[in-house]
Amino acid sequence: MDDGSPHLSDDIYFLESFESGLFDGDWVRSEAKKEENGEMMLKYEGTVILDRRLPRDNGLVLKSPAKLHAIASSMRQVFHFKDKPLIVQYEVHFQDGVDCGGAYIKLLSHRDDLDLTQFHDKTPFSIMFGPDRCGKDYKMHFIFRHRNPVTGLYEEKHAKKPSADMNEYFTSQQSHLYSLVLYPDNHFKILIDQSVINEGSLLKDMSPPVIPPKEIEDPEDTKPEDWDDRIQIPDPNTRKPLDWDDDAPRWIPDPTAVKPLGWLDAEDPFISDPDAEKPEDWDDSMDGNWEAPLIPNPVCTVAPGCGEWTAPTILNPAYKGKWKPPMIPNPNYQGLWKPRMIPNPDYFEDPHPFRMDAIGAVGLELWSLTPNIFFDNLLVCSDEKVAEQWTANMLDGVEGAREPGIFLKLLAAAGKRPWLWGLYVFTVALPVVLFISICWPDKKFDKRDETIQTIKPVRLALSQYLIQMLLKGCQGFCFNYMAW
Repeated sequence: MDDGSPHLSDDIYFLESFESGLFDGDWVRSEAKKEENGEMMLKYEGTVILDRRLPRDNGLVLKSPAKLHAIASSMRQVFHFKDKPLIVQYEVHFQDGVDCGGAYIKLLSHRDDLDLTQFHDKTPFSIMFGPDRCGKDYKMHFIFRHRNPVTGLYEEKHAKKPSADMNEYFTSQQSHLYSLVLYPDNHFKILIDQSVINEGSLLKDMSPPVIPPKEIEDPEDTKPEDWDDRIQIPDPNTRKPLDWDDDAPRWIPDPTAVKPLGWLDAEDPFISDPDAEKPEDWDDSMDGNWEAPLIPNPVCTVAPGCGEWTAPTILNPAYKGKWKPPMIPNPNYQGLWKPRMIPNPDYFEDPHPFRMDAIGAVGLELWSLTPNIFFDNLLVCSDEKVAEQWTANMLDGVEGAREPGIFLKLLAAAGKRPWLWGLYVFTVALPVVLFISICWPDKKFDKRDETIQTIKPVRLALSQYLIQMLLKGCQGFCFNYMAW
């Protein structure tokens, strides 16, 4: 876990940049088994390797798509949740993007019998933290396991969902630094690239809440049979009008309609095709009795219509529908019934949920549909200044190496906006023309003319100043458009 730093203070509990290359010595691959078809098979078949993106930028990479990966490493010292904050941070690069999969880490609970070779999904953890995506569901997990002081049972508490849009952190295909800060006063902060995206209280902003309600509904209380919770009732003093016909149809034949002259009642609208012939391979015993297909009756084409004539329908003016009495306020309304409240037998008070189980190892137990998830620069410490300084020292050089140069930025921008090529040519050609027009000697004057020789240095200085100002203006213009 030692990254080669000259000094590891007591505030650092875990530090891994993978620059030492001691992958096999410090990290333990899980050998946990699962039962499959009556046989015990290796559960975590995904390949985890030590790889590099840039010179001197090693990292841990989950290589296998659609497979489970599990690997863990012991911390250099156990962290006890007492009077110091906990800072956890690490870098993730979805090198091939991510469609469905997680990149969170688990801080495993410290136990004397903790065996990292048997690390699996049920291994107790104190904190789970990090990004997770499946489809359009983007998450930033912060989960901690809280021990009920009454029953001794553990329950997972999930932080509220961040209000920030998480989409860009999964789709940008760039490295991001994920940080979690927990304070002894139960306050927490979640940061991405050192910007706060979520914060709150372990007591108020977790689901389900750490502290249960003092009172609960009595499970044995039942609603009385005579309880009337109807807000409105049918008016008992109204009667259906005598002329109200519940059975009147909504639509009736139009009594004013008249059958058109020339309507052919005796002719069918469709007749059997007289030219159709029974197929040679038709088998009545297998296919049934053969019948010629129907075609429109040619006689009907010269008539208003054929077949039985029926009058079109219209809305029945006598239709009123089913009669219902009007509703009135219920004079016996007693309100919505609720069971009585009783003291919660499972109630407890825990003003210090920060004091969770100590942590002794860092683990990755992940599945992802997309391979090549790159992890780097893992840190667990108890001093924010140490985390800030270490981040600056470890990441500044790497980020600078990843940043493309000005020339590459210009090429990339022109690739997206071809019209920028014209601007580039203009930017280069204009200073050249300006320089020649100002500095080139005018042939109408003698080169030995003292006036020309005196003015020439001034013209040269002026041309250099104009060229510098022009280049600065064009550079700013270009980069503003690239950003846009």
